[in-house]
Amino acid sequence: MTTDTLAVPDADARIRVHAVRQRYAGRGGRATVRGRAFTVYLVALFSVFYLVPVVHAASTSPAFISVGSLAGATPVACTLAVAACWGAQLAGRFRGPLVIQPFLLHVFMSTDLSPTWYLGTIARRRLAYAGTATLGTACTAAYLATDLFDHLDTALPGLAVGVGLTAVAAVGWLWGQVRAVPDNLVLASAAGAGALVVTAMSRMAPDGGVGLWLLAGVLATTAAPLGRAAFRSIRTVDLAGLARESARASQAQTYALTGTLHHALDLYRPEPRGLTTALIRSDGRLRGYLAQGAIRALRTPGRAIAAVLLLLIGGAVLTLGVTGSPGSLTFWLWVAGSVLVYLGSGWVSETWRGLRDELALAPLFGEWWGGMLARTLAWPVVAVVVGACLGGGLAVTIQWPLLGGRLVNTVLLVSGSVVLVLGARFLREMKLHLPLGLLLPVITPLGDLSGLLLVAWQFDGVVAVVIGIAMMNAFPSALGATALAIGMAACCVWMGLRRTEWAHRGVLSRLRPLAERPAG
Repeated sequence: MTTDTLAVPDADARIRVHAVRQRYAGRGGRATVRGRAFTVYLVALFSVFYLVPVVHAASTSPAFISVGSLAGATPVACTLAVAACWGAQLAGRFRGPLVIQPFLLHVFMSTDLSPTWYLGTIARRRLAYAGTATLGTACTAAYLATDLFDHLDTALPGLAVGVGLTAVAAVGWLWGQVRAVPDNLVLASAAGAGALVVTAMSRMAPDGGVGLWLLAGVLATTAAPLGRAAFRSIRTVDLAGLARESARASQAQTYALTGTLHHALDLYRPEPRGLTTALIRSDGRLRGYLAQGAIRALRTPGRAIAAVLLLLIGGAVLTLGVTGSPGSLTFWLWVAGSVLVYLGSGWVSETWRGLRDELALAPLFGEWWGGMLARTLAWPVVAVVVGACLGGGLAVTIQWPLLGGRLVNTVLLVSGSVVLVLGARFLREMKLHLPLGLLLPVITPLGDLSGLLLVAWQFDGVVAVVIGIAMMNAFPSALGATALAIGMAACCVWMGLRRTEWAHRGVLSRLRPLAERPAG
């Protein structure tokens, strides 16, 4: 590819962009016909043996969630629309639609073309793909889980809301990347306020079915000007920052394709800022373990706020699931709350990874580590316990008259769940490189299960939490379920130590206090 063939002065910009993309697509790594045929084969197998039976079973069985009246469905639809908008904005902040291959972006940046020409085309194509996928996923989920599409009077407004929600989510994805943080906060606030207004107007309307049509109209009229403003902002995008984002995304994709998904996620951790001298007292000594952990958490304020919200909401949902009447809904609330607490436990502190590094590099730090666990685990353990207890206490206070004599069982089950979550988090954070044994085939009568084992290894923390909560839910007594959770947490800790090979070098001898270190 030469400059003469691409940078002709009087050439049209669209032709030049198309020529660059065609040259890049024709490189040696281009997908072959055989590879595409294999992808189509896998999709066909998935559709025939999984998707079709699931759709048939959903169409012939009662709906899991009944929509009921349209007036009651409007607040739920407004909540989903706000969640989709906020989620799309967050996704755009981390990896937006303008992220392309670093080499291709470098070629475009080396020309005299405006970013609107080569980034606008890519953005339109990706927004169309994302919108189509979101609409298909939303409609499929609504068809499988609800009775929204069983009747024509609910299907039409539901489909209209889905189209509007898809448009806003796609535009919000681009908006989150090309606009500054204040603009994103304005859009998020406007989305929440608009949802409240639509919900209030639907309650006041004599005909309850107007709410969904009103929401669909608001979403459609919002997506159009929002999209125009977002596309106009492409010409002012920071190309140097976009190049860094593209390089990070390419590296993360390489990690994910080679099986180290946790390394790919680590690339998107925010960089600590500020409070560099707050760890040291005025007399030159370090602050306490809890103070050090809190200061390190405050150095990434966005991550700390997200962790606090996840812990509070997760603790409340977890408590609601524990105290509810036995049933499938309460079990899923229990699982969802535990998973939220699990996510918050990882975002509340970076000392988990510091502990992993110290364990993996044990010979460099000597043989006597009595205070290492206390130094690294004091803040995350206390923060998770306090956050989950505050959220659970709020849930208990709301339904206090209904608990009766179940308070002791509630405390036991919530405590066991939190301990299980901490053990699962320890297991996940001690993860190093992908074991080669997982790449070997596991032949069973059901086929090769090596892929299933690989997925379980990638999401081992979530798998441990879900399996542990399911076993606790099946246990007849609260005390036995709590003991089971503590045992599973201990197994997770032991497996985490084995991953760093620390368990093979004498665990008990390394847990001696520092005061017992021999002189000299």
